[in-house]
Amino acid sequence: MPVTPPILILPFALLLGAMAFAPVFAPCWWRRHYAKIALGLGAITAGYYCLVRHDFTSLGSVAHEYVSFIALVGSLFVVSGGIHIGVKDEATPLKNVAFLFIGAVVANLLGTTGAAILLIRPWLRMNKYRLTAHHIAFFIFIVANVGGCLTPIGDPPLFLGFLQGIPFWWVAQNCWPAWALAVGALLGIFYVVDKINFHRAPKAVRENETAHETWSFSGFVNLFFLAIILGAVLVNHPPFLREGLMVAAALGSYFTTKKTVHQANEFNFHPITEVTILFAGIFATMMPALAWLNHHAGSVLGEAPAPAVFFWGTGALSAGLDNAPTYLGFLRALQGVTDTEDIHQLLGSHAPHLLAISLGAVFFGAATYIGNGPNFMVKAIAEQRGVRMPSFLEFILKFTLPFLLPVLVIVWLLFFRD
Repeated sequence: MPVTPPILILPFALLLGAMAFAPVFAPCWWRRHYAKIALGLGAITAGYYCLVRHDFTSLGSVAHEYVSFIALVGSLFVVSGGIHIGVKDEATPLKNVAFLFIGAVVANLLGTTGAAILLIRPWLRMNKYRLTAHHIAFFIFIVANVGGCLTPIGDPPLFLGFLQGIPFWWVAQNCWPAWALAVGALLGIFYVVDKINFHRAPKAVRENETAHETWSFSGFVNLFFLAIILGAVLVNHPPFLREGLMVAAALGSYFTTKKTVHQANEFNFHPITEVTILFAGIFATMMPALAWLNHHAGSVLGEAPAPAVFFWGTGALSAGLDNAPTYLGFLRALQGVTDTEDIHQLLGSHAPHLLAISLGAVFFGAATYIGNGPNFMVKAIAEQRGVRMPSFLEFILKFTLPFLLPVLVIVWLLFFRD
């Protein structure tokens, strides 16, 4: 198979650049034309693979991954949209911390996608009278990413590792100290930021005079459909059975959920439509970038790279390439530099490297909107509720660099510096 020319990485770079800068400098133009940009750039890359390389294997593999991704995210979006969780009162900073911690735990049971989409709506209602972008950013950090690193169900990269042969409980046994540190540090930072925001709120908000709702749970039938989706995650054969079960669960949920529940959640298909279109472009255009990573990672990393190299390398690319395929790329690179395909041998002699790849993929997935599947979904739902969310670049500058990066540096210092 011929080597893909580096110029083919350009459509991916252009798409990332458009997502970063167009919403800032030309928001109206971007809203009207983002679908044309994403699908057009994706078509350029796909056309090269189809017409020039005749590489239908890579196209089919990426298409299958995309269908699996959209089936999972879309079905969870529909099912969670049929569940309405009523909140009792306006949230204080301490109650918000407790909610985010519960979300971090639940993420390991429902996956970061399931937990994020299920809990984002009650989170928005809890804080509706003083809702700002920092509420969404830390929700993305903790619930949609960092919280889910204790089980293979928690985050897509870890599930891919499980499919490659890493034992189910290896993740929890090895990741929990870093999980506790990162979640605890992010909750502490959030508490300080939210405390400042809380004291700036009107007196009526601080004293809960605006609270009108009570704790409630509607849409119990969707727990059954949620169980089907989570069970389908573990189905690998025959092809597309997993995706078929997810789509069936989504259809069953949509047509059995009462309209009053959908109305209470202000449910519509705009967020999932935007994610479907943008990630179609991302999955298509990132093929050359991932191919380059697979071919050159070993030579770039050196003969005996330290775990820290895998932590920062996996992390940096996870933020921009989507963390699931990046995880696989660095896992293959580790197998290449160690000259072994045996996962169990890697678990013995190179466990710190596997830990670095796992934490790098999961933790850095929170760094951008496209680092992990649920990030963009959470952003879209928040914007639908009227939250003024930062652009792609603003998110990095206002939240990732000042709040998330110091936590990542601490994780590196304590676990991978030596």
